[in-house]
Amino acid sequence: MDIAKLGDIVEFHEGLRGKVEKVNENSVIVDLTIMKNFEQLDQPEKTVINHKRYKIINE
Repeated sequence: MDIAKLGDIVEFHEGLRGKVEKVNENSVIVDLTIMKNFEQLDQPEKTVINHKRYKIINE
């Protein structure tokens, strides 16, 4: 299992993407506002994701 680093873009939960802002022992905190359609989504600006639940995206 690869663990994301600060600044990485990760994808999770049915196509949502976010930029990693903090790496914790078991999870990362991501900023979802990088998505173009963020305003249309009913999501908070930031969320916590377990390392097992995301995929690192190379953009």
